[in-house]
Amino acid sequence: MARPDLETEAGRAAYRAELKRVAWPLRWGGLVMIVIAAGLVLFARQGRFGLTEDAVVIAYGMLAAGWAMMMAAIFLRNRHHKRRLAEGL
Repeated sequence: MARPDLETEAGRAAYRAELKRVAWPLRWGGLVMIVIAAGLVLFARQGRFGLTEDAVVIAYGMLAAGWAMMMAAIFLRNRHHKRRLAEGL
């Protein structure tokens, strides 16, 4: 794949769109897990929906997994960016 054209506005816009698609499922999956885990923690602490303190432990595990997914997506996007600019892709 050729090096991206960053000299024109259209080329920069196309490259930004390309970078947004890299690791898209990981980013959104991580975000969804983080939001669900935060909701579980809040609802379990307030005792809503019959959630107990056991749900908090599960929610913290989901929170850690969500952040790990986000970090993996950031790593993959940065690696893709470096390889694209070096024409190594």
